This record gives sequence, C-alpha cells and structure tokens, in this order.
Amino acid sequence: DFMQWGGAERLVLALSEMYPDAPIYCALYDERVLPVDFPKDRIVASGLQKHWLFKKIYRPFFFLHPLIFENFDLSGFDVVISSTTRFAKSIIVKPPAVHICYCNTPPRFLWNFNEYFRSKDMPPFIKALARIVLTPLVSYLRLVDETSAQRVDYFVANSQNVRQRIKKYYRRESVVIYPFVDLSRFVLRVLRGVPSQACEGTPRGGFYLIISRLSGHKKIDLAIQAFNELGLALKIVGDGSEFSKYRQMAKSNVELLGRLSDSRVTELLQNCKAFIYPQEEDFGITALEAMACGKPVIAFAKGGALETVIDGQTGLFFSEQTAESLKSAILWFENIDEVALNQWEIACRQRVKEFSKEIFENNIRAFVAEKVNKVYD
Repeated sequence: DFMQWGGAERLVLALSEMYPDAPIYCALYDERVLPVDFPKDRIVASGLQKHWLFKKIYRPFFFLHPLIFENFDLSGFDVVISSTTRFAKSIIVKPPAVHICYCNTPPRFLWNFNEYFRSKDMPPFIKALARIVLTPLVSYLRLVDETSAQRVDYFVANSQNVRQRIKKYYRRESVVIYPFVDLSRFVLRVLRGVPSQACEGTPRGGFYLIISRLSGHKKIDLAIQAFNELGLALKIVGDGSEFSKYRQMAKSNVELLGRLSDSRVTELLQNCKAFIYPQEEDFGITALEAMACGKPVIAFAKGGALETVIDGQTGLFFSEQTAESLKSAILWFENIDEVALNQWEIACRQRVKEFSKEIFENNIRAFVAEKVNKVYD
C-alpha cells in the first residue's frame, strides 16, 4: 500500500531478502523514513509517486488505490505475494500465476467504519458532513475490497484475530503465520539504576514506555490521562495526526519524543520498566519487541495482544479500555517485587523466541512452495 516504516514494512523487507530478485510494487513510498538497507532500487511505485501533492496528502486519495493496484502489469510473474492492510490485494495476476496475500488486516476504516470514524477528533458539524459524504464511498469500497479478496488464491493471516476477520468479511479461509521479531536487535536489560543517554538521566527502569503511531483509534489519550493522574513517568515514541493534541494533554511526567531511530527505540525498550499497550491491535509487533528486551506488557485484553502476552507471566491485561482500568493494572504492577519481576523478564525472553525471524521465514517458504507445487505439478 503506502510504505512508511513500521512493522508491516519490516515484514516486506524480510520477504524481499527471501526473494532477492523480486521487485517491490507499491502505490506510494516515503523515501525519507525507509532505512538505508531497504532495497529502494527494487521499488516499483505507481505514477502517484511522481507528484509531490499525493505524497504529502495521500489519505484523501485512498479511493484510487484499488485502481492503482489493478493496473500494475504482473503478467511476467509465476508467484506474487501481496502484503496489505488496505488494497494491495487488488492486483490481478495472469493464470496460472499464484497470488498469495499476507493480510495484516482487512481495512479497518472500511469494515469498522463507525468505530474508526468516532476516533477522529474534528468539530461536530464537520464530522457530520464528512459522514454524509463518506458513507456511500465506504459502501462502494467495501464491495471493491470484497471483490478483490475473491481474486486472491491463498490468504495468510498475521494472527488468529485477523483470520476470523478474513472469514467474516471475505468468507475466505486462511492460515496463520505470525510476524517476526528480529531478536538480534534486542538484549536483556542490565542492572536497574544505571543511567542511559536515551533516558536523559532517568534511572533505568524508572519509566513506562509506549511506541505507537499517534492516531485516535490507538487510544494513547487514555494512557496519557492515566499517567497524568498517577504522576508516574511515561515516554511516548511516535508521530501522527494527534501529536499536538497529546502534547497539550500531557503533564510534565509524560514526554512525547516523536519519531526516533531504531537504535534509540531499542535503548528505550531496554531501559523501561514496562510497556504500555492501550490499543486493540490486529497483531501488534511492538509488544513482542518489548518482551524481546525482557519487558512485561500491560495490555488491553482484546485483539492480537491475547495471542502474544501471557497474563501473569509476560505481562498483565486490563479489561476495559478506560484510564481507570489501566490505572488499576499499573498500580498492581507497581507492587511486584524484584524477584517476581526478574522471573517475568526471563519468561518474556523465552516467549518471544516463538516469534523469531527464522520461524517466520521457514513457514513462509514452506507455504509458498506447497501452493506453487500444487499449481505447477
């Protein structure tokens, strides 16, 4: 779809390393945030990439994306893997070519439109007008999305949660192959109380951490509210449409750091006390990255977190998506003694081994080989 830099793009990078001769097709990409080792010379972007307007304000043109992917010429390929949260699965391949879709989620803004729209912060009159305009467009795009899904030969879901949604919205079966955590990026923390440059003098283990895009449906505002009331230190990594609003909300104990390099993010993960996860995600790789550093996750008990976090061993859940429910979980966590916390850190590191890059690559290779052999044998 639109390539920036996050968990979905890390997965695309891994696929590109597995199949080093394959080009990477996308609607748009942001070359400023893609890492140096990303093979930009293999990217084939749509014509929109040439126009600065579309790159600056691409969201209003989302309705064009199905058409963009349908018009890519993929006639020279025997196998095409699409990785998508939106419309990349709209591609058309020429038989007997195989189209395997790695689905991170069916588009939330289509299939969870009311919930997604409620999370947008805008004046009531503008929101009402936007709903009137968008509702028929969303209905049309649902039909387009469902039609595109029927052209996919095989679906791979990134979680059981997404597998259920693929079945519900597209009436298609899928297999689950979990995304991976690059364990080489992370190591267990050293002794608590040692200062760190990334923490700007805060004692090791003296703060909680969030890593997220700052949009309304991520529910970062309820975490800010909870920490404002508790007075505990919280650091938030990420950028997005709600950054200015959240910065105004935050008291002095809550720090918004914006977008950071991988190395600084890793250092913060190694130094934090625990990772806060207030949103409902389809899978959610950042929780696993925290566990890779031995850090427990305090997560909302819904969505992909239920497949990664083990309650009472690698983290704990709060049952309601409210500041009060999160506060209760944090206060409980604050009373955990050092021995128990060390046990949790060991359990986190063990748990995350089940989501290694090697396992992901082996599962993908086996799945692709099986489906291709079925067609060409």
